[in-house]
This record gives sequence, C-alpha cells and structure tokens, in this order.
Amino acid sequence: MLRTPGSLFRQAVTPRLNPDVSAIIATGNKSQRFTRNLDDSDWTNSILPSPRSGWADTSFTDDFTNVNSALLREDDPGESAASSLLSDFLSAFLKHSSSAVFDLLEDYHNLCLDKVEVLQKVVQRAGASSRTAGVRWILQQESSTWRLMTSLYRYLQSEKLVVEQLFQRDAVIRQGQLVVDWLESIAKDQIGDFSDNIEFYAKNVCWENTLHALKLRRRGSVGLSIPLVTELDPDAPLRQQRPLANLDREDDTRLLKNLLTLIRAAGMTLEAQRLCKRCGQAWRAATLEGWKLYHDPNMTSGLGRLTPVEGNPNRRIWKLCCWSLSEEVRLKTYLLPVCESWEDCVWAYFRVLVDSLVEQEVTSSVLLKRLITSIIITTSNIIIINSNTIFINSLMEEFSDWLSSSKPLPSHLLRFMTHLVLFYSSLGIALKEEVCVAVLQSYITLLIEEQQSELIASYTSQLPTALAVQRYASYLEGVSQTEQQRRALHLAADAGLDVAAVTQLVVEAVRERDGPEFTPHTHTLETNTTQDDQKKIDVIDWLLFESAHRAEALKQSNAIMRRFLAVQKHEAAKAVFSKLPADSVKEVQRQWAGLQPDTPLPAEDLNAIREHRCIQAYLEAHEAFSDWFSHSSSAPQKPVPASQAKFTERVANEMRENEYQVECTAWRGRLQVLVDEVKERVYQVLLFADGWMINTPEVRGEVSERSLQMALLRSLCVPRLSFLLLSVLTSSSRHQEALQLADVLAAANNHLHQVFSKEDLRRFLQKIRESSLMLLDCGLDALGYT
Repeated sequence: MLRTPGSLFRQAVTPRLNPDVSAIIATGNKSQRFTRNLDDSDWTNSILPSPRSGWADTSFTDDFTNVNSALLREDDPGESAASSLLSDFLSAFLKHSSSAVFDLLEDYHNLCLDKVEVLQKVVQRAGASSRTAGVRWILQQESSTWRLMTSLYRYLQSEKLVVEQLFQRDAVIRQGQLVVDWLESIAKDQIGDFSDNIEFYAKNVCWENTLHALKLRRRGSVGLSIPLVTELDPDAPLRQQRPLANLDREDDTRLLKNLLTLIRAAGMTLEAQRLCKRCGQAWRAATLEGWKLYHDPNMTSGLGRLTPVEGNPNRRIWKLCCWSLSEEVRLKTYLLPVCESWEDCVWAYFRVLVDSLVEQEVTSSVLLKRLITSIIITTSNIIIINSNTIFINSLMEEFSDWLSSSKPLPSHLLRFMTHLVLFYSSLGIALKEEVCVAVLQSYITLLIEEQQSELIASYTSQLPTALAVQRYASYLEGVSQTEQQRRALHLAADAGLDVAAVTQLVVEAVRERDGPEFTPHTHTLETNTTQDDQKKIDVIDWLLFESAHRAEALKQSNAIMRRFLAVQKHEAAKAVFSKLPADSVKEVQRQWAGLQPDTPLPAEDLNAIREHRCIQAYLEAHEAFSDWFSHSSSAPQKPVPASQAKFTERVANEMRENEYQVECTAWRGRLQVLVDEVKERVYQVLLFADGWMINTPEVRGEVSERSLQMALLRSLCVPRLSFLLLSVLTSSSRHQEALQLADVLAAANNHLHQVFSKEDLRRFLQKIRESSLMLLDCGLDALGYT
C-alpha cells in the first residue's frame, strides 16, 4: 500500500523528537513576541516564564569547583560564558573543512550544550540573576537548534539517499524494478550493436536541410513554398508554430524512435546521448541528464577533500517540463502508442509504476522540508530554514529587519545569525548578498567592540574581497601598538586576506585623512609636528613588517613626505624618511631580481626610487642649512674687560681675549666648512641627474596626481633652496659664488629658471645685483674678476 505524505512525515519525524527537539517545537508559537522583546532593555528576562524551569539535575560533582571557579568570580557568569563562545565557534569553524559541514554543526551543538551545563550548575551553586538564567535558556535553545539542523540536513540533502532507503524498505518497488531490469536486459540482447547501424541524413549539424534552405532564402536564390522556421534553436518549431524541412522531420522522427529503443534496452542512456551528439543535437543529449537523482556526497562523507556532486538539483523542474512536453500534441509521442510487443507494454507500465513511487517519495521529502520550515527561534524562537529559496529569502528579510532595529542585537543572536549564514553559504545556497554582508558586518563590529582581536580577520575574510580589504583596513587604523599590528597582519594572512592591499589602504586612509587636496604654503605659520602629523609618520610602520612590501613603503612614504615638504614641515618629513630601513632601495632591487632577473625594474618602481633619492637630497640640503644657521647664530661672545682692573684682573682679561680669538678662529673655520657643505648639498638638488623631482623614464601620457604634486613641489623647493644658498653665500661675503649660482639657474640645459615665478626672479636678480655692487666696492668687476 502506498504511503501518504502525512504518514511519511510522521514516520520520518517521530523518531527524531528527542526532548531537545520537543522543547524547540513547543516554543514555535512564540515567534510573534520577538519584535516586541527586541526593544526591551532586559531582553533575557522578558522571554522567561521562570528562570529555573526545566531543571532536572540538582546534584553537584566534585570537579564542579575546578571547572566553574572562574565563572563564579564573574559579575555576570552568563555573559562571560556566552562571550567565550565567540572564540569557541571560530575554532570550530576553522577546524572543519567546507565538506564537513555536519561535523561543524555537531560541534556548535556541543559547544552550546557545554555552556548550558556549566551555567546550570553555576546558578544552582551560587544563585545567579535571572539574566544569567536567561542566557542559559537561550544557549539551551540554540544547542537544540544546531542538533535539529544536523539531523534534518543529513536527511534532506540527497534525493539519492531518500530513494535508496525507499528501495530498502518497500518490497513493491523492488519487485517492480526487478521486472523492469528483466525486460530491459531482454531488449538489450535483441538490439546488439543497434546504434552503430543507424544512419541519418543530418550528421554533426542539427537540422542541416532547414539551415541550407534558410541560407538560400537569405541570399534570395530560391523561393520557399512552405514557411519554414526562421530560427534554429531547439524550441523554434514549437514557439513559431512552423515546420522544419521534410528531411529534417524524417530524421527527427527516426532519431526519437531510436532513442526510445536505446533507453528501453537496459537504460542505454550513454549510447542515446552519443547518438544525439552524432546528429548534431547535443542539447537533446544534455536533457537526458535531467532524470538523475541529486546527491551531494560531501554532506555525509566527512572527507577532507571535496568530491563532485551527482545528479540534477533541479530535477523536479525537469520533471515538470517533461510532463508539459508530453501533453503537447504537436510533438512526437513515443510510449504506449509505439509499443510493438507485449514486453514493451509491460515495460512501460512497470517503468511508470517505479517512477511514480520514486516521485512520491521524493515529493514527500520536499513536503517535510516545508513543514520543518515553520520552526523558528531567535532569542525565544529557533531558526531552522531549509534549502528552499523562498523560505531562505524570507529569513534574510527577517534578519534585515532585526539589523535595522534601533536597539543593538544581543551578541548571542548575532553570533548565531552569522554562523547560520556561513552554514548556508557552505552548502552553496544562494543568499541575499546585501543581508549576508550586513550580518557579517554587524558581527565584526561586535568583535571589535568586544576587543576580540584574534577573531576579526577570519570573519572579515568571509566578506566579498574588496569589502573585506576595506573593512579590515578600517579596523587596523585603530591598532597602534607595534606587536598588536604585527599580530593583526599575521592573522590577516592566515585568514587569506590580501595583506598588501590592506596595508596600502590603511596608509592611504591615514595619509589623506585631512583631505586629498595638495595645498602648499610658501609662508606656513605652523611647521612643528602635530599629533595628526605623527599618525601619518607612524602609519608607515604597517608597510615595514614584511620586506615584500618595501616597494609600496617607498611609494607611500614619498607621498607623505611630498605633503610635508609642501608645507615646510621638514622635521616631519625627516621622521618619515628615517622610518625606512637604509637598505630599502637595494631590497626592492633584490626582490625584483629574484622574480625577473633579466628584466629591468618597472617604471613605477624606478620612479619611486628616484623620487626617494630626490627627497633625500633635499632633506640633506635643508639639514646642512639648518646646521649652518645654528652655527652662525652661536658666534663666540666677546668678553667685556673690567674697568680699573688690577694686575691680576688684566691678566685674566687678556687670557679671556686670547681664548675668544681662538674660539672665533675655530668658529669661522667651521662656518666656512658648513658654507661649503650647504653649497654642495644644494647643488646636488639643483643639478640632480635629469632634473630634481622629474620622472625618468617618463611614463607617456601620465597626468596623475603624483606627477602634478611633484611638479608643484619642484616649483616650490628649487626657488626655496636657491634663496637659502644665496643668503648663505652673501652673508659669508662669497659674492662671486653667488653670481655663479645665477649662472647655474640660467643655464638652458637645467631649465631651473622656468620653475621661478616672475616675482621670485625679480627678487633673486635684485640680490644678485647687490652682490655685484659689493664686488665693485672691493675693486673687482661686476662678475668678481680683477
């Protein structure tokens, strides 16, 4: 006797109704209370009829004190226990591969159950608040949820297993299949090498004669008396209600008859598919795959490696399409009307009998899925949603509503939602990406607030790649301790995040925190290093943990120093420069040589190295000027002799005067050395090979922000250094060398005069004129020659 869907449901569910599941189903009528309770200040109290309800075990064990002593010392043992599940769940998630999802669910169940047992004993022994008891109750419901999901999905993930179990317990279907196998084996013996002897007009090309006729009509070569199809997709004859060419229709009729013969002969589906491909109808061969029962061996194998999924996950849709096509009177019919013998008719009836029983069983399992879907809890309800897209979309909408609530969700609920989403993703179920992202984002925010630094990278890596990089970079902006930074990058690498992209984004975010505008000032009021400046200096550390990021460190440090130099914050620029290891340039070259030994560095890296050296030359020149200025401002003080001094005092005055003269001589000697140093360093900038702050090789067509900043910095720093050197030379009475500086700036090959504004040139020439006058006063010509 055939089983009804109701009896099948009772048979499948009743053995699984253990006390945990019964408790879950009993809470199903509370689903409407959650929205109200979510806004309550004490949500755990609002869902409990009695904090101590459901306790059966009141005994204590000897090892209780050792296990729970830490919890007893906590102000809120319930929250402490729930918080520890954050790391426990991640450990379980990372321990199991994507193919061991049911082992993962079992671990989730056990983790929650362990906390339930601990909290129950804590409450019994120490007497805890109703909030702690509420947490215990919530974790108990969650534990039951994971257990139910494990049981359900093991059963519902394979049509193949459902049918295998049907054959094991149902004698009728086994006997029917035996008759089918017997009849098919007889037919197979009779046809022999049937498929090798089939001939068709069309070979390799589907509906070759119709195609030829359509080509002739397109060229206008010949008219067609019969209106044939104008398109050649498989559905064209039925959709357009137009025929194929006569020879193609004959081929199709013969093909369909032969296909039925092959399927009739012990289910020679592979032979039938090869025949379809020989006739150019690969699409028809593909349709013969649709009958196979779906089975995902990864759900039950527990192996560490993935194995291919079997069958058709949309087999019900395929069946419905086949049924619809069988009712189409315009299509060829091949079943009872073409049965030519008694054996054919018996085969048809028994084949339909077996298929009907199989479909009833598979359909009843789908009904089971839909019935189970009604079981929901969150805080007071359990969420169990099957792989049916409609129900999962409804769940995602519910999640979205919860996340948009003005009140923050409890940490237990966010953890549960996150791992439920990850579970469905591991099954390959299509979810609403925006909701999944929102759930993960909320959970990551919770982990950051709870300072669960060891967990953040793993969950961030579950986000879409670009968003994961952005989210983790945003988190790293708040990590300041060196060891914490190093650990955070290590965790990111273990989680599979793009560490290079993350660190680059962190640096760029901090670097452009004041805005992307490059705003130089020729008269900056504040040149001291501020707190914000220090953050920009320190952010380079993110790129120095791994030598592989050294090229990016060069580029980012250059960008930061460009901004500092533009506003004359030289000390801040020096601090950035000193962050980079001295061997940075060699390290970049060494790494590239290891990758492409016969290829020069890319233009981007060459220009970064060149810019780094340009900035180095400028900082050294400015440092030399600072040393000169500091020394020139600290001239020895001439001693003041005492009036009416006695002999001993006069002797002391003479000694102080002699010491002063010695100091002055040494000071003047040192000053001239520093003048030479300033001159040398400034000329290294002015005569920098191929031009200071100019890309070489020049990237054609490049008009990037970087190139514009470099050009602007060149127009600021070259005149600035020129005036500094001029002031040093004139204050040291080295006027002839000042005139030589003018020659260097005016040289056509240097193009240095082009970066001066008209006002700067006027001022510079005025000072050169003053030096010429000083030379004339010394008896020399205007250029300093005798």
